[in-house]
Amino acid sequence: MNREEFINELKKINIVLNEDQIKKLEIYKDFLIKYNNHTNLTRIINEEDIYLKHFYDSLTIVNYVDFNNINNILDIGTGAGFPGMVLKIVFPRINVTLLDSNNKKITFLKELKELLNINVELINDRAENYIKNKREYYDLVVSRAVAPLPILLELTIPFVKVNGLFISMKANVEEELENSKNTHKILGASIKSINKFNLIKENSLRTIIIYKKNSKTDGKYPRLYDKIKKKPL
Repeated sequence: MNREEFINELKKINIVLNEDQIKKLEIYKDFLIKYNNHTNLTRIINEEDIYLKHFYDSLTIVNYVDFNNINNILDIGTGAGFPGMVLKIVFPRINVTLLDSNNKKITFLKELKELLNINVELINDRAENYIKNKREYYDLVVSRAVAPLPILLELTIPFVKVNGLFISMKANVEEELENSKNTHKILGASIKSINKFNLIKENSLRTIIIYKKNSKTDGKYPRLYDKIKKKPL
């Protein structure tokens, strides 16, 4: 997917980029390719793949959520900024926090933030530590291909305010859904929708699972990561 195809495909999902946004994404793409030459951030470093598998893929959640009702977003395990940094570029009024425990990725994002002159909050920490500051704070929490659902749900849902949403962006998740069928209930959430589609051009499977927070999460969650991993809810 080249730049023009990317712009045109976004119009089909009602995203019209202005010149500043197009420029920011181009700078982002070039800087990612350059930075990845000396620091391994992603296996996807081809220009057309970045537009498709990072930028466009990050924005597919727009099909399922009204971003007019979102004031703040937390991206857990953001890596090189996907989807959170892309969402911030496209929806600049929304406050976006990018969380990752990997220092080299946060270092990249700090340099990118300065390069783009963009206001995002960068947190180099683990979710189970950062929750102390932001329990039930965010309208939307999102995570893209970070951990299996039984683990991921415990790390993410406590951050979501009541009536807010958690979105998990994955590929094939049938087994994970089966293994986590009670996890979200324990944490005070329900499945709002499960949305499956094939990514344009390459037809690889994508699954976007949307959870709604119905009630406050018990303060004992999330547990320490080792305990979550050893005995998922």
